[in-house]
Amino acid sequence: MIFIVVKYDVKPEYADKFIEITREFTEATRAEPGNKWFEWSRSVENPNEFTLVEAFDDNAGEAHVKAPHFQKGLDAMRPVLASTPKIISRVIDGDGWDEMGELKID
Repeated sequence: MIFIVVKYDVKPEYADKFIEITREFTEATRAEPGNKWFEWSRSVENPNEFTLVEAFDDNAGEAHVKAPHFQKGLDAMRPVLASTPKIISRVIDGDGWDEMGELKID
C-alpha cells in the first residue's frame, strides 16, 4: 500500500476556506480506482496547518499523479499556500488500518 501524509501551511486569510478550495480535488481523488482513503485534518495548535492522510493500492500511485484533476488541484492550492508542503510517502505492508493493540477497547 502507498501511504502518504502531507502537511500544508495555508495563508491565514484562506484557512477557513481551504477545505472548500480543495473539495473538487478531494472528491475526484476519492473516486479514483485504487484510492483507499483521502482524509483532511486541521491542526488544533495551528489553525493554518492542514494535514492530508491518503493511501492507495500499490499500483494506483502513478495514475493518481497523472489524473487531470491532480494538476488542477495543485493549481487551486498554490496561491493559498504560505510555503511548500511537506510530505512523507512510503510503500508499506498492509491493506488498511489495523487495531491499536496498546489501547484495545472491548
